[in-house]
This record gives sequence, structure tokens and C-alpha cells, in this order.
Amino acid sequence: MDAVTQALYDAAQKVRKHAHVPYSDFPVGAAILADDGNVYAGCNIENAAYPQGSCAEASAISAMVGAGAKKIHRIFVIGKGVDPVTPCGGCRQRIREFATADTVIICTGEDGDAKSYTMNEILPDSFGPESLEAVK
Repeated sequence: MDAVTQALYDAAQKVRKHAHVPYSDFPVGAAILADDGNVYAGCNIENAAYPQGSCAEASAISAMVGAGAKKIHRIFVIGKGVDPVTPCGGCRQRIREFATADTVIICTGEDGDAKSYTMNEILPDSFGPESLEAVK
């Protein structure tokens, strides 16, 4: 694991410990390396009114945007289990908003091996900001 990936892993693991998951008991952490060189992390936050929760990736993106960064260079996602914990469909689209086709998404379970995807691999033929530019 290179130094940047290790830093993202460490940040995702640290924030994951603060996840609010009283219903699923499935804590997830995410950490982003942004275009400003900083790392932004977020955890999932559940709510008794289930649709009102937030995914870890969405929380990390909110932290990034709130700090003024604009692009995701790399993102690391970690959850429970052996299998890689990949972003849900909604979060794939949220990541896509701030990513390039080559942005690397690294996913792992706490007890398994990490798997890496590019944005295009995890969300092929996606609709993004430039899709709207094409029709103006």
C-alpha cells in the first residue's frame, strides 16, 4: 500500500469508529484525497426514519466541498466483513459528480483484501456534469 492509500485507509478507519449505526450495526468509513491535497473523511449516519441517513461517502464529499475542494483524486471505503464494501448506487453518482473517469475508488472490508476500481469501471457510461454541457 503506497503512502497516500495508507493515509486514506487510516482516516477512513478512524472516522468509521464514530459511525452512528444503531439499526444496521454496519459502520462504514470513507476518506477522500481531494484536489487541494487534503484528506476528507466521513462515516455513515443512520436515522430512525431510514431514508434520512447519510452514507460515509456522502459525508466525506460534504466535508470536501464544505472546505472548498472541487475534485476527488482518490477515495477509500471500508466497512465490515471480508468482501469489499463498495459505494451504493447513489454514492457512485455522488462520487462521479466530483471525479474523473480515472479516479481510483478503493474498497475493502475490515477482514478482507482491498479491491480498486476506476470511476469508469464502477459506474460505466455514467451521466456527469459534462453531459449537461453537451446539450447547452
